[in-house]
Amino acid sequence: MLIKALSDYYDILASKGEITPEGFSKVKIHYKVALTEDGKIDEIIDFRKKDTIKTGKDKIKEIIAPQEKLLPARTEKTGIEANIAEHRPLYLFGLNLDKDQLTPEDKTGKAKKSHEAFVKTNLEFTEGMSSPLIQAFRKFLESWKPEQETQNSQLLALGKEYAKSGFVFCLTGSPEKLLHEEAEFKEKWQEYWGKKQDENSEGPTAQCAVSGETAAIARIHSKIKGVYGGLATGSVLIGFNNSSESSYGNEQAYNSNISESVMKKYTEALNYLLSSEKHKIMLDDMTLVFWAMNTDEKQENLVMAMLFGTSDKMNTEQTDLMLKELMEDSATGKIIAKRLENLDLIQEDVDFYMLGLKPNSSRLALKFIYRKSYADVLWNIVRFQNDLQMTKEPHAISLQRIKHELISPKVKNDKVNPALMTKLLEAAFYGRKYPTTLLETVLRRIRTDEGSEKINSVRIGIIKAVINRNSEKEELKMVVDLENENSAYLCGRMFAVLEKLQKDSVTSGKLNRTIRDGYFAMASTRPAAVFPKLLRLAQHHLKKLEKAEYSLYYEKMLEEIHSKMKNEYEFLTGSDCEVILKEQGKFMVGYYQQMQDLYEKKNKENEKGKGEN
Repeated sequence: MLIKALSDYYDILASKGEITPEGFSKVKIHYKVALTEDGKIDEIIDFRKKDTIKTGKDKIKEIIAPQEKLLPARTEKTGIEANIAEHRPLYLFGLNLDKDQLTPEDKTGKAKKSHEAFVKTNLEFTEGMSSPLIQAFRKFLESWKPEQETQNSQLLALGKEYAKSGFVFCLTGSPEKLLHEEAEFKEKWQEYWGKKQDENSEGPTAQCAVSGETAAIARIHSKIKGVYGGLATGSVLIGFNNSSESSYGNEQAYNSNISESVMKKYTEALNYLLSSEKHKIMLDDMTLVFWAMNTDEKQENLVMAMLFGTSDKMNTEQTDLMLKELMEDSATGKIIAKRLENLDLIQEDVDFYMLGLKPNSSRLALKFIYRKSYADVLWNIVRFQNDLQMTKEPHAISLQRIKHELISPKVKNDKVNPALMTKLLEAAFYGRKYPTTLLETVLRRIRTDEGSEKINSVRIGIIKAVINRNSEKEELKMVVDLENENSAYLCGRMFAVLEKLQKDSVTSGKLNRTIRDGYFAMASTRPAAVFPKLLRLAQHHLKKLEKAEYSLYYEKMLEEIHSKMKNEYEFLTGSDCEVILKEQGKFMVGYYQQMQDLYEKKNKENEKGKGEN
């Protein structure tokens, strides 16, 4: 699947001009030679364009530069060997420029030999073609005599530019149509190139396992560069070094039965992706590569922003706004086409790929490959973000931020289990359940870390996300749920009330140690041993409150929470570890939401008091 996808993506890149198509070379073209129907040069059109270059730190110079065009592949051999659709003046015209004079004569006879080779090669190649431009080109080849063109005013007018310029052919009146871009010409060239490659190949000819075509099989695959931790010279994705890996006597990459053509396509496409920051990101020691099978990069930009919190096209504000818009579709169960159209992302059915690569000593290790339609991927990522939200105003939470919340601040170079991050990425991409180890890890961090950030919206969002998705129902809401009768959730709420009561009972100075500092971890794991003691302490705190209505407020709240408990503090019974983790998570969520609610009410009271004054 991967090799086929990369091979197809190569064709997409080639159509965009992002990569040089197989069998073609980028050539700098300065002039168009406009031919009449009878093969005469009517005019030479300047094909150069204005451009700017930096000449210093803050200096820019305006220049006239040639344009790059894709011509049939250039020969890499030394000596005289004409190319199809040649661009060099010595081959085209058979004339040297010597002291501002055109001459077919030179000591080695190179001009004459070059032109003769060019004429012979291109006449043979274009035989049987009927397009007016190709016919005019053939007449030019047959009629042009270098010795008779030494005074050609149009060539002489080019001056010194003649010898170092590149030329292409067009028909008078149709300068936009170039010889090498004619449909007949291109079709013939592709066939010609394929045969040429097979002839030059040292390997056997067989049916390619990817394309299904009979072609020369690649013996050695090109190296892949840009993978984090990999060799500077690159590593192969497909390769066989040991005799034990040989099958039916096939050694090295002959074992894979991938043609030379497909090999070049997939390796060039993957190297292109790895060289672009738009298509690659690091997740610990794994290199993630992703792309959509289309000619646009909007898809990649949005996935980057939503999943990794970075994109060269989108800032945080734009990402959050788009996330909000997409969440409005959540009730439909998918991202609808209308929304995609509004977002200028209408190719909802295009395949989207993501793969994880790690280096080995000799070959790259493919850790995973994901494929899904873009609309489904986007919907799953929106669901993933929706799962994590703890506020009404959504904001994208990146995988890097989640990873940060799973790492101990005290341990230098602490790392998250790579398998956990891979499973988390899979859940985001495919919409699958979250790994239980994610819940276990974040609970451990909350219990063991110190400081104000041990319990934050991201950590609580992770807990909520795991419990809700893995339960396949909304057990936990975004804000405090007064109707939730789960004992673990209620114990969390109660702990928050008891902690706030303690803080409010202190009329002067600051607490040296809160009940959260001393009892939080135990309350979430051994509630029956902690809460009776905390409720006794609460009686002392109630007496210290300055106003009687405050005391009544807390008593009423504690009673309301306690009345909903069915089994009081015995919610961690049994031996099912997954169930125990889930209940501990509910405790944390209940605590966080109740504490947020209490402080919001406190802030509102303060604002009201200011208004009255």
